Amino acid sequence: MSDVISGAVAALSAKMADGFEAVAKFVLTGEGSIMLDGSGVRAGDEAAEVTLTASAEDFQAMFEGDLSPTAAFMTGRLKVDGNMGLAMKLAAALA
Repeated sequence: MSDVISGAVAALSAKMADGFEAVAKFVLTGEGSIMLDGSGVRAGDEAAEVTLTASAEDFQAMFEGDLSPTAAFMTGRLKVDGNMGLAMKLAAALA
């Protein structure tokens, strides 16, 4: 697992300590994938109900509150595939 993925897993774990009600995947372009579900956060690349794709830099900015997930989506910096309702719940939880 890359240092970028390890750091992202730690950052996301801190924000989502109670896990998530569904299965979500974060794809960090060029780095790898992170899974989030009811059991927590881990590196992985499995099927998910919603997949969010962005650069590692953009995900870091979202985790730190420097980039709104909504703004990232509207400007094409964040791509969403799957259940948009779940994506909106994730955005609210990350804010």
